[in-house]
Amino acid sequence: MHPFSYARPTEVTEAVHELAGPARAKFIAGGTNLLDLMKVNVEQPNRLIDINRLPLNTIDELDNGGLRLGALVTNADTAYHPLVEQRYPLLSQAILSAASAQLRNMATNGGNLFQRTRCYYFYDTAMPCNKRQMHHSDQITGTGPAGCGALGGYNRIHAILGTEASDGTVHCIATHPSDMAVALTALDATIHVTGPNGDRTVPIGNLHRLPGSEPQFDHTLRPDELVTAIELPPQGFPDHYTYLKLRDRSSYAFALVSVAVGLEMDGDVVTNARLALGGVAHKPWRKPEAEQLLIGRTATREHFQPVAEALLEGAVGYGHNTFKIDLAKRAIVRALGMAINKEKREEGE
Repeated sequence: MHPFSYARPTEVTEAVHELAGPARAKFIAGGTNLLDLMKVNVEQPNRLIDINRLPLNTIDELDNGGLRLGALVTNADTAYHPLVEQRYPLLSQAILSAASAQLRNMATNGGNLFQRTRCYYFYDTAMPCNKRQMHHSDQITGTGPAGCGALGGYNRIHAILGTEASDGTVHCIATHPSDMAVALTALDATIHVTGPNGDRTVPIGNLHRLPGSEPQFDHTLRPDELVTAIELPPQGFPDHYTYLKLRDRSSYAFALVSVAVGLEMDGDVVTNARLALGGVAHKPWRKPEAEQLLIGRTATREHFQPVAEALLEGAVGYGHNTFKIDLAKRAIVRALGMAINKEKREEGE
């Protein structure tokens, strides 16, 4: 592991000031992903800023009926919070589908959103990886050759949507790993951020980015900014929802495909719909125009299939992962059925 210095600020402004220093600094809270990356020299910070003492560990009701989730609240405490379970069961279900109980007890809400891809080639510094190699190109040498090892390699878990840069080239087919982020995308959450220039908010749909020609960047925050909270809007879809996660084993595995669904119904007719996909792109995947295909229609399989086709429009397989295109379509149809049928949702069928 690369040597590093350590700081433990107690105020948000102090933490931001630490990050703005000359050292290659990283925030650390639960450390469930960062420490793994440091052990294999994918991440090599010169300084760790421990933010666990910052006052960002509460869940608060908002005047508009929404919730504000502190960035340092653990995933476990969020999932089991009574107001989250009652008003945002989709989020609770998504969080509990991730990792293990031990990891959820350590991982924080802020850290969950910024965990790095689990692409095999990203973690192996002997393999070509544009995301890893570019990330260190102006800092550290010897982190492996450029290129995307997954493109011509074993890419079963990799992205099928949003992989092309503006010129049609493909530099990275890594996927975003967070289940929580997929549910937050369906819920249309807002991220609260602070930095040297003050506070600002970022819609969850604008937080993460597609790889384009710069796959070293996972998100749109500036290097000197810190997430302080996640704001949930009043509408949490407590009656008709599901988080369907398809993976190789039933626990402690990342999604091949996941679907977050939230619906409002008037009898058998859909009046509002939100869908987001995980495991298929460099960011949680949402297309509001696909959701509109459900509005005003009865919740039947014949109306679900066009939504699936619209969400997967433009999907491209790269060999081993081509099966994910059909898998994702089937998962969308299945998840919509589960969302309107409480018995199926509880049985996971």
